[in-house]
Formats: sequence, structure tokens, C-alpha cells
Amino acid sequence: MERVRCFVAVDVEDPALVSRIVNIQEQLKASRARLKLVEPQNLHLTLRFIGEVAKPLVSEIAGVLEEIEFASFKLELAGVGAFPNRRRPRVVWIGVREGHDELAELSRRVNEALAKLKIPKPREDFVPHLTIARVKGAAGDLPRVLAELEGVEVGEMLVSNFRLKKSTLTPRGPVYETLFEKRARE
Repeated sequence: MERVRCFVAVDVEDPALVSRIVNIQEQLKASRARLKLVEPQNLHLTLRFIGEVAKPLVSEIAGVLEEIEFASFKLELAGVGAFPNRRRPRVVWIGVREGHDELAELSRRVNEALAKLKIPKPREDFVPHLTIARVKGAAGDLPRVLAELEGVEVGEMLVSNFRLKKSTLTPRGPVYETLFEKRARE
């Protein structure tokens, strides 16, 4: 049976915001670290990574996500950090300042909806963040650059929808496709 790799996310689409994020990525590249940058069209905040599911389950997932009610809210992106930490970075992210609690609540509702389909909740707690790069080897000067960017103000966006996305892995990186979109109530 065909399987679909999918996740639920809030896309970052504001051109001015994307431009500022790309500028930060350029500063990361100057660190001479071996990085895989997230492409501008793929920037998103993951509410829930689901993984591979049987294709027929996708429409059931869309059905339970459709039931989620939420009001739009403002999200402020600020500060650059890394998982597991700045000294040994593997994933570089931009933090969420304003809208942190609302995003966490939306993720909780998504998990609750998916539980109706017996999709188990994630083992790790939800940490709102926007992944902008993955470190693929030597970190170079990346810890120093991360320290310099720790307090950077990135910008604001309105969260008025979330999407169920399909992720197809290719040698050049993932290709995302929207399978379902849920809009905030007016």
C-alpha cells in the first residue's frame, strides 16, 4: 500500500519575513559550517510531524483537522538558537516570542484530533520554533555566529491557517505539497 510522509504546519509566506530569514541564513553560511539551509519556499513551523501513513488515512486526518476551531493570532519570530545547544549545533532555529502559547495550544489541539485516529502523541514536548538550517558536519564558527544572532528581531506574521503537508524526500532536499488547509474562524 502506498504511504504518505506528512506533517501539520504553519507556513511562513510573508515575502518581507522570508527575506529577513534568508538574510540570517546568509550570515550562518559565512560561519563556514557545513549546513543544509531550509529553502525559502519550505519555511514553516511544525505543529506535528506525523510520519509515514497509509494513503487512505490522509483523508481521515484531514477530516479530524477540519474539526479544529481556532482564532487567528500574531506570531513574533525573534532570536536564533540551536538544538541540542549552541556549542554542538545540529539544528539551527528561530524562536517564537509572541504567540508562543497560542502555537502550543494549536499543536495540542492537533495532537488531540490525531489521537481520535489512534495516531500516538509525540514523545517529546512541543517547542515552538522555525528550523532554518541543519548542520551536516563541522560547525566552523557557527557557535560564535549563533551567539551574535541570539537577540535578533526577525519579524511578525499572522497565523490564520495551518496545513497538512506531504513531504517527498529527494536527493536535493524535501519537496512539500499541501494536502489540506484549515483556516481560522473569522
